[in-house]
Amino acid sequence: MPQSIQNSFTAAALPPIVITASEAHRLSALADSSMAVFPRVAQFLARETDRAQVVADDADLHDVVRMGSRLRYRDDETGDVREVVLVYPHEADIALRRISVLTPVGAALIGLSVGQTIDFQTPSHQTRAVTILAVAHQS
Repeated sequence: MPQSIQNSFTAAALPPIVITASEAHRLSALADSSMAVFPRVAQFLARETDRAQVVADDADLHDVVRMGSRLRYRDDETGDVREVVLVYPHEADIALRRISVLTPVGAALIGLSVGQTIDFQTPSHQTRAVTILAVAHQS
């Protein structure tokens, strides 16, 4: 399938996402500042931030993946279930299951709700899909 057709098909299938105003601002700045070093994932994060429904910081987003959320997701290809915390790059620590929003899967997770599925491209250019199973917010 030609790349442009594949990209437009994937873009059409993207689920709606929700991000708070302060997170949208910070994530947009992170994407902009990372373009030179991590162009593919920075562009993906910028696209996700741009297409998100932006809501007030105090909105009730209990089932939505936000920064600092502990979440469980399923890799739809392998069936593996992972529990991670979504964090900013300087807080990432794979040993503690703290994944950066500036990774392909991290950028894919932001703003999703329980039950939603999204496709994203891995660093090796494979398309993967993940489904959100549960979300809990840090106090």
